[in-house]
Amino acid sequence: MPEPSPPLVLAERDDAVGVVLMNRSQQLNALSDELMDALVSALQELDDDAAIRAIVLGGGERAFAAGADIAQLARMSAVDVYVAKRVERWDAIRGLQTPLVAAVSGWCLGGGCELALACDLIVAAESAKFGQPETGVGIIPGAGGTQRLARAVGKAVAMDVILSGRTLHAREALGFGLVARVVAQEAWLDEAKRVAHDIAAKAPIATRLAKEAVDRAYEASLSLGLDYERRALALAFASEDAKEGLSAFVEKRQPDFRGA
Repeated sequence: MPEPSPPLVLAERDDAVGVVLMNRSQQLNALSDELMDALVSALQELDDDAAIRAIVLGGGERAFAAGADIAQLARMSAVDVYVAKRVERWDAIRGLQTPLVAAVSGWCLGGGCELALACDLIVAAESAKFGQPETGVGIIPGAGGTQRLARAVGKAVAMDVILSGRTLHAREALGFGLVARVVAQEAWLDEAKRVAHDIAAKAPIATRLAKEAVDRAYEASLSLGLDYERRALALAFASEDAKEGLSAFVEKRQPDFRGA
């Protein structure tokens, strides 16, 4: 009997942190429909677990993900692209409530770059290379690349990356605001986990409200964002975690956040 295929994603729990690694290394984690389905399923399972307070999403050392599965795309018609579940998969990732940290090493191109951009922050190895090369094969980014990249790095750099095929190396990406941290090559996953543990140590309700408020700043006008922030602050004050955190500060002790 043939040996079973290895799982497309590897998922584990490390205390309050979930870790999901794409496991299609021979194809540089090209985002096939099957990989995306497995990825969304793993992320949603962790998101539904109240004990998980932050999630790390990574690939391998050679590549986070080197783009969409071009062989699959080449077989698709315009109607296939329009009616496929691709949009629903990306909307599911966007809808995750748990903070999501991308751990990027090596190539992060096309759909891989869009996947990293869909996370809340990116920790990048020195080897990381970001790009949107879709126009080179006659299409355009279709999972948020034209929108999120422009918001992250500005119009001029986004145009350069998308139209000319320019690749941004890790330090450039840090300078343009695309990534949050750049670390030594060997530390890319450990640092992302450390950041996730830092997030997980904070009050869960406040963390999720803060994540939503920052997303509003990213997506809406300043006035709408400020209105949302004020409402979110009032909601945070209604939590038991707020009472615990404020009391712990006054009493000079570590808070015991329960997510309530």
